[in-house]
Amino acid sequence: MGHSQAEKAATRARVLRLASRKIRAEGVTRPGVADLMNEAGLTHGGFYKHFDSRDDLIAQAAAVALTEGTSKMERAARRNEQDARAGLIDAYLAKQHRDAPGTGCALVSLGASAGRGDQHFKEAYEQQVGTYLDLIAGLDDDADDARAEAMLTLSALVGAVLMSRAVADKGFSDELLETVAERLKQQGSQTSSGRA
Repeated sequence: MGHSQAEKAATRARVLRLASRKIRAEGVTRPGVADLMNEAGLTHGGFYKHFDSRDDLIAQAAAVALTEGTSKMERAARRNEQDARAGLIDAYLAKQHRDAPGTGCALVSLGASAGRGDQHFKEAYEQQVGTYLDLIAGLDDDADDARAEAMLTLSALVGAVLMSRAVADKGFSDELLETVAERLKQQGSQTSSGRA
């Protein structure tokens, strides 16, 4: 790859990272091309060197936002060597995650948009749900029930963060995160001890 091609690829990647944060924080309808390009230090006219349209940018930024979470989830599961599932739950339901939607899990911030989105958007969202389900199920020793437990866990994680961001009362928001985390960890302990 020549210097100018490498530069173009780096610029494109920078715009995509910026756009992926913006759509997680503000939604897919908010970021305008001019604002994004300005924030990236580029001119509006240069946009079409990198993307076919705003829809093309948003679709690619959504895919970046969705896949970015995989490594974060894997790191979270490794935080607690004795109980990887509890480590993942604690990291996902942390107040820091709630308070940073721009860098948080895109399943939370892009769910409604994916539901209204085109087939490609839905497929990207579905692929990430599947990746997370596999990761969570892989933390469970009981292969027979692991996928169902993973579905329940992931749904509770995403739902708790979504609601904790949406309510006005900070104390209630904290309570949502803490209660769901505690119940999910209790459920995991009961399930594990029931199989022992």
